Amino acid sequence: MRGNRVSEWLQQIVFTGPATLAFAIIVVLPFFMGMYYSFTDWNGVAGNPTFVGLDNFKALLADDNFRTSFGFTARFTAVAVVLTNAVAFLLALLLTQRLKTRNMLRTLFFLPNVIGGLLLGFIWQFIFVKGFAAIGGLTGIPFFNLPWLGDEATAFWGVVIVSVWSGAGYLMVIYIAALINVPADLTEAAEIDGATAWQRLRHIIVPLIMPAVTISLFLALSWSFKTFDVILSLTGGGPFASTRSVALDIYLEAFTNNRYGLGTAKAFVFFLIVAAITTLQVWITKKREVQA
Repeated sequence: MRGNRVSEWLQQIVFTGPATLAFAIIVVLPFFMGMYYSFTDWNGVAGNPTFVGLDNFKALLADDNFRTSFGFTARFTAVAVVLTNAVAFLLALLLTQRLKTRNMLRTLFFLPNVIGGLLLGFIWQFIFVKGFAAIGGLTGIPFFNLPWLGDEATAFWGVVIVSVWSGAGYLMVIYIAALINVPADLTEAAEIDGATAWQRLRHIIVPLIMPAVTISLFLALSWSFKTFDVILSLTGGGPFASTRSVALDIYLEAFTNNRYGLGTAKAFVFFLIVAAITTLQVWITKKREVQA
């Protein structure tokens, strides 16, 4: 009996040990090191960081850059999460219909997700600056003549457009998988009973795909809160720091200002906020899930 137990432990170590070790080195160890550095004044160069207690967290509360970047991140997340999920769900509804080109369209809508964030930002920067200007010059349509990356309001919506465009395709696949698994007999019975398409969608389809909604909202929240590479290449946080996300502010604090202690303190506080919000979201949406 004891030999079997030892054998099971050895098998678990062999199969899960390498992955666990890699996770510990890449994720767990840097996390606790970051927690330690958040209580120091380390500049990234000095060999012996000085312990400063809660000074970094006190400085964080008085940091205008952190407050501004958090305000932008909160507004951006609220808008991007709603729009990305709405667009993804509408695309999923469309591409679960009997269309001859639906497989090709699914591939086309998913493709933006495989493009790297930095490259995506540079591509859309060219579109906003050069492409829209050329179209606006030819057509005179005011929409294309807006200063998309040169004004605070339009830069915000420019970042939202790119985020929705790149993320909707991935969530679309999740919604398609959920819609395909909705029992057809339920919707057919409701249709026979006189339920409209909107009533079937609201009272049958949406409740049954709530697990997919939970996953999609969680992913969209985490993506939006952590957005960094697209903003870095698209606007660089401008104009006038109006599109500086918290992730970008942490990066600039640590790697530009060489204040790793304050940067890791910001990262630690931001981690706690994001963890609390995503946990609350999962708890709320999980309560609305039903069984077919």
